[in-house]
Amino acid sequence: MVSLSNRSSLIATARGALWRGPGGTIERLRAADATMRAAASSPLVCHAPAVAARLGLDDLPALDVLELFAFVRPAKFCLPTTRGLCEAVDLAVPTTPEEEVAALPQVATALLDELEDMAALASRELAETALAMARGQWPWGDDVLAALGIDPTAKKPRPGAGLDVWKSLPQWEEPPPAPPPSSQPVEPREARLRLAQMVAAGANIAEARPTQSDYASAASQAFAPREREDQPNVVLVEAGTGVGKTLGYVAPASLWAEKNGAPVWIATYTRNLQRQIDNELDRLHRDSAEKRRRVVIRKGRENYLCLLNFQEAVLRTGLQPENAVGLGLLARWALNSRDGDMVGGDLPAWLLDLLGRGRISRLADRRGECIYSACEHYRKCFVERTIRRARQADIVIANHALVMVQAAMGGLDDATRPLRYVFDEGHHLFDAADGAFGAHLSGVEASDLRRWLLGAEGRRGSRARGLERRLADLLGDDLEAHRALRRLLDLAQQLPSPNWQTRLADGTVLGPAEEFLALVRQQVRARASGDDQGFGQECDVRPLNPGLVEAADRLGEALEQMLAPVRRLRQALRTKLETEADKLDSGQRGRIEGVARSLANRCELTLEAWRAMLRGLHNEPDPAFVDWFAIERIQNREIDVGMYRHYLDPTEPFVNSVIVPSHGAVITSATLRDSLGVPAAANDEQSETLADWMVAEARTGTRHLQAPAIRAAMASPFDYAKATRVLIVRDVKRDDADQVAAAYRELFLAAGGGALGLFTAIGRLRAVHQRIAPALEEAGLPLYAQHVGGMDAATLVDIFRAEEHSCLLGTDAVRDGVDVPGRSLRLIVFDRVPWPRPDILHRARKASWKEAGAGANAYDDMLARLRLKQAYGRLIRRGDDRGVFVMLDSRLPSRLLGAFPPGVAVDRVGLADAVAAVKVFLEAT
Repeated sequence: MVSLSNRSSLIATARGALWRGPGGTIERLRAADATMRAAASSPLVCHAPAVAARLGLDDLPALDVLELFAFVRPAKFCLPTTRGLCEAVDLAVPTTPEEEVAALPQVATALLDELEDMAALASRELAETALAMARGQWPWGDDVLAALGIDPTAKKPRPGAGLDVWKSLPQWEEPPPAPPPSSQPVEPREARLRLAQMVAAGANIAEARPTQSDYASAASQAFAPREREDQPNVVLVEAGTGVGKTLGYVAPASLWAEKNGAPVWIATYTRNLQRQIDNELDRLHRDSAEKRRRVVIRKGRENYLCLLNFQEAVLRTGLQPENAVGLGLLARWALNSRDGDMVGGDLPAWLLDLLGRGRISRLADRRGECIYSACEHYRKCFVERTIRRARQADIVIANHALVMVQAAMGGLDDATRPLRYVFDEGHHLFDAADGAFGAHLSGVEASDLRRWLLGAEGRRGSRARGLERRLADLLGDDLEAHRALRRLLDLAQQLPSPNWQTRLADGTVLGPAEEFLALVRQQVRARASGDDQGFGQECDVRPLNPGLVEAADRLGEALEQMLAPVRRLRQALRTKLETEADKLDSGQRGRIEGVARSLANRCELTLEAWRAMLRGLHNEPDPAFVDWFAIERIQNREIDVGMYRHYLDPTEPFVNSVIVPSHGAVITSATLRDSLGVPAAANDEQSETLADWMVAEARTGTRHLQAPAIRAAMASPFDYAKATRVLIVRDVKRDDADQVAAAYRELFLAAGGGALGLFTAIGRLRAVHQRIAPALEEAGLPLYAQHVGGMDAATLVDIFRAEEHSCLLGTDAVRDGVDVPGRSLRLIVFDRVPWPRPDILHRARKASWKEAGAGANAYDDMLARLRLKQAYGRLIRRGDDRGVFVMLDSRLPSRLLGAFPPGVAVDRVGLADAVAAVKVFLEAT
């Protein structure tokens, strides 16, 4: 038995650090002293990056217990805190920092005991992975080998042993072609019955939801047979929190899939909701194997581990043995993963923090460099396996961006289009479409295209594979096609090359692309006005600076020259598919189709969009688009510059490319409609009369349909007037960081935790965190924050949900799509009215609304109301929840109070009265 009772342990707090010595003595130290001790003895810690950040360090020599957990229990989740680890290994959960630092050796010992119990049945892969990591100087190496009973000197390892997971993964099999789907309807009564079955399956945890059955009935109308081409059955349904919309739309969706033999795609905006939907589907499929067959989570290739990239990284461990540690933990995960999804899947988000998100992301196919069936791991590829599973599934859970991009590019990976969709979080469709259908002619985008075409130039050991490696062998004896490939690669050198940012700044530009971008940068720097607040600078395109039109024409000509060989190559691939149809197996056909598709989507469409943008500089502005020039910055460092084009209304291409070709779609959210400033005191009838569907149709694009969408609304069953209060604090100066921080501190203390602080700027969030963390810690209230301490938003929300007395500071990512029921969230404090950022794109859209007859500030008001509505909606998730919503900005206008449900008390008070009210209201819970 391996015991770590004599190993030192360390936790960092807002007031310094706690150190447990080998004898069990616990001391409170200053951060500097803890740092010195850690350097000398490598203590046990939980989440080393977060501990280092709290101590003000970039790195910390330590044994991270989370790494040990990831090795012993791969693809398993635990909260990345000492309390979370204790709960995972069935130890008493500590309640004080002193108990936490004392618990770390116990957790580590329990995990090593577990590993010792596994030793007799340990697989060859487990033993070899442990050896590889130990030889890479893994701090846990000796302890792990001892627990497994392995002698590290017993034999010489073969190259890659323990890391070559591709040898142990199963192969996927090609399913037969699916028959065409039927067109059987889902009757409302069928949907209600299926819903009742699912609710009964989870009766021990389900709440009664009176309107849920009505919701399922309304959603079923999207699954009726389409009667006219280009006129899908679209249901636009707003369902208040607590209606139970997930099961409400799963009921008719799952029935339609079973009856018609085709999948329904459910798309969300956030990963959190994808996970929630996946969990809810346990009610439909109690058997895990059956669920795996019928339900698939589908994401873009950039989310999955690429086995070829992983193999190339493994081969380099001979030169950098220390890389075996991270690769070993990933190898353990890959052999136990459900689907190889590294982002939001069963790879714990905290493991990305530990290993380095940038390093791990490079192991995915981020740049569209897949070589398909030419890859030796093609038959074991996680992405290809998932694509084939999705064809046979009933429910495919995806995201808005994937659905839009794939549909805009002519279909999914296999050129198919789903017939039925459900778009949950429908209030985000506008933003998702804005990202999917915009075009950016920028330094980063253009240099990425160069890299996609040429591979990594002059960078030894890079995994970037150029077009020649992906394509050349497919061209066979077609000399003209080979010449086109060579011509394209030669022309690609006119795009920005490495270190282009430096050359733009010092004037030593190379080629027409860098020349154009340098002139764009010059115009932006000359004309941008006001403080950029760290976001960067932007300016209008017109009037153009001297020389810009000529530079645009030279770049446009270069792009036009590139298009000719691209089209020739695509034609050569199409010809090969036709003339060699009798010789190509399915893998070869798939590879040719995949390369042709990526050539069209990644190269041809991009070049055509850029070419159109440059031609537009000669003409009057196209009213369908908004163009501008911008310099992008991160922490005052220029990272990109270019010309940007977005649709004035991006929902129009979304509807035309996604919705119209489908047969039916449900678009749903708790916040589709805008109440147009209905005062909170209005009664239900008045609210219903004034509630406006125009906003819902504009923000989802359904106003562009030939046949109008079916509208439905289900009110929340919750008594918001009884369960909540809204307080607007009138005497805190919003520009005084000390006053704002003091307000957060006192409100959080009054609530006793369970508090979420929302911010409209990262800088203000960090300032408040720095000021209030010590006081909250002293009161026993853990404080977590986005952009502070090295944890991602999803991990922080998981911790916040599990720890009833914790507090969390965050921005948009924790305002939207976060489900924290119960007392873990009982107070929300918003620092400022969430007005939209007043940039050029927003200016154009605001003007468009005004021209359509809305008021001068109607567009701003609508966006702010919807954001407040979303934030407030986080507060009450169950019938027995209670909570207070506090706005620290006294400038919140009365016309925005329609964001809150009718009947909810809204009071404008001083801070002292707000603190007292929070305490009294929540103590009465």
